Amino acid sequence: MDVELQVQRLDPRASLPSYAHPGDAGLDLAALDPVRLGPGDRVAVPTGLAIAVPEGWVGLVHPRSGLARRHGLTVANAPGTIDAGYRGEVQVLLINLGEDVVEVAAGDRIAQLLLQQGGHARIIEAEDLDQTVRGVGGFGSTGSAAR
Repeated sequence: MDVELQVQRLDPRASLPSYAHPGDAGLDLAALDPVRLGPGDRVAVPTGLAIAVPEGWVGLVHPRSGLARRHGLTVANAPGTIDAGYRGEVQVLLINLGEDVVEVAAGDRIAQLLLQQGGHARIIEAEDLDQTVRGVGGFGSTGSAAR
């Protein structure tokens, strides 16, 4: 389902989000200013944009796979969450997990914004939960038999 996304430039230098290719799921987000990240550094990178995520939707900020593969640069809180009620500047919390300094230039694509429909849960406290085949198995419980 297509949805309209209102985008406000907070700075005239800001790049509007865009899809790189037809059929892409994520809108590319670009850095407003240059930033330098040493190994282990993390920084909130401004985009110069504010967005109005429609009610019933959520904006999810995902890493760009090429940056992660080439430089170890990823989104520290991946995916970052932009709630429908937020109207402040979109910033991307980048972290350098690589071994080298990474230079991001103004206008470089640094993350992807995916829009997804979201719902609200009605919480029901229970004394017991129904039983499943998986049960309480977690943290690798469905992996290889040789653990």
